[in-house]
Amino acid sequence: MSDQSLEIQRLREELARLSGEVETLRAERAEMKSANEKLLAEKEEMQQVINDLRSMMAWFRKKLFYKMSEKNLPLDPNVLEPTLFDQSLSEEEQAKLDAEVKAMEEQTAKAIEVKAHKRDVRRPVLSGDLPVEETHIYPEGVQDNPEYVEIGVENTDTVAIQPARMYVKRIVRHKFVLRSELQIEDPDRQAFLIAPLPETIRPKGMADASLLADILINKYVYHLPFYRQIQKYKELGVLLNDATIGDWFAAVCEKLRPLYDKLREQIMSSEYIQVDESTLPVIDNEKHRAVKGYMWAVRDALTGSVYFHYDMGSRSGDTARKLIGGYRGAVQTDGYEVYESFENAPGKRMIGCWAHVRRKFVEALDENRKYASEAIVYIGKLYKIEAEMREAGLSAEEVRERRQKESYPLIQEFEKWMDAVADKFKPKSRMGKALVYTYTLLPRLSRYVLDGRYNIDNNGIENAIRPLALGRKNYLFAGNHDAAVRAAIVYSLFSSCKAAGIEARTWLEDILVRLPEHHVDLEELLPGNWQPLPGTDRE
Repeated sequence: MSDQSLEIQRLREELARLSGEVETLRAERAEMKSANEKLLAEKEEMQQVINDLRSMMAWFRKKLFYKMSEKNLPLDPNVLEPTLFDQSLSEEEQAKLDAEVKAMEEQTAKAIEVKAHKRDVRRPVLSGDLPVEETHIYPEGVQDNPEYVEIGVENTDTVAIQPARMYVKRIVRHKFVLRSELQIEDPDRQAFLIAPLPETIRPKGMADASLLADILINKYVYHLPFYRQIQKYKELGVLLNDATIGDWFAAVCEKLRPLYDKLREQIMSSEYIQVDESTLPVIDNEKHRAVKGYMWAVRDALTGSVYFHYDMGSRSGDTARKLIGGYRGAVQTDGYEVYESFENAPGKRMIGCWAHVRRKFVEALDENRKYASEAIVYIGKLYKIEAEMREAGLSAEEVRERRQKESYPLIQEFEKWMDAVADKFKPKSRMGKALVYTYTLLPRLSRYVLDGRYNIDNNGIENAIRPLALGRKNYLFAGNHDAAVRAAIVYSLFSSCKAAGIEARTWLEDILVRLPEHHVDLEELLPGNWQPLPGTDRE
């Protein structure tokens, strides 16, 4: 082949290679163009979202900090949809408000003046001088029966307690044997008889129901840590260790769990509940320190029964959904943002808390006494109406009528006042924060007027949570997540005892005796339904 032919062949190969590269570049260019078009579309979409958010932010700023004629609250409280009316206070209204603020300050000034351990658990060591009380149990039908002869007894001891006194509660079971001649005559007849040992929470355990109840009462009513209880029992003649008392506590909570579940079921069937949450430090074994956890509380606002819920210490919206997502009825809460997702949920009527609103303005008193005091006066008027109705003993229907006639117009007037003063404060000021908080929740805050059974605030559940705060100050933290769950069980049942007006110790001692019985009706044992058995010393 000539040199010319070789060159032509080489050029053809180079041309083919370049053509391939061109095709590759064209494909890459097309791919980049497609990606660029996709990015441009995403950019336009994101810009639209940004524009929408900016518009929303501008609307909220205008709503919260500038005068507007469009209002949140309707003239008819049964509608609670936007309506229109004049937003400015007249000179007469402002003068009246100033006089009320002055009267409030004078009144205030006058008031100022005037989990169980796995190691071996030792049995408690009993002092020799502990008194012994015996309960004798005979097999059925053997007393005064000449066919049987008593041959001895079998003793079972448990440690029982009375206030400031511990003693051995001894159950003496008498054993009988059939006379020998009768055994010969009837070999199939039972020769030996002994009464069965009564069932207990901890079979073969040394702790009587009264002692188990005392341990729980001491910790969750009197807030005594276990180590302090151990010292107390030592002084009374019984030596316990951490493992023993922890094992007993875990066993009791396990038996109480079905009651707790039944209580939760009963509360969640109520037409009106209150929800709140509080901190509970919990030991994190991986981090080797206490971490902040949260205990949730749900209160039946119609009966006062309460149940506490612990979900690995979470305060998230997911926990709130698990807690009340399936509930149908009225739910009263504070302004925590996780509850916002339930605002338009079907089957729920969300209600706000005026006590939290009042606290926001009280916190702003040092920043701007004039306007904070004016807000407090408005809220005080709402509470005064509530106090007058309670004193008069009005029915739920009468309460509803008076709220819609008097309280709701006051809330509308308060909204008008907020619009008039909103532009005077920066959003991050204490007054600004109080106004934002109140304005955001105003429809929810207004709904208590729709039913005379609703409360103006969430104070009922805050009072129910107070023992949890007292416990934090004494035993400081829960040992682990399991311990926190057990605490939720006990706090629930004891809080419900308080709501039912019964003594927690009396109730707990009784149900610890009755729970081991077969076919026991758990609903009858709940604090709100409980009645002591006839003929007992708890009656």
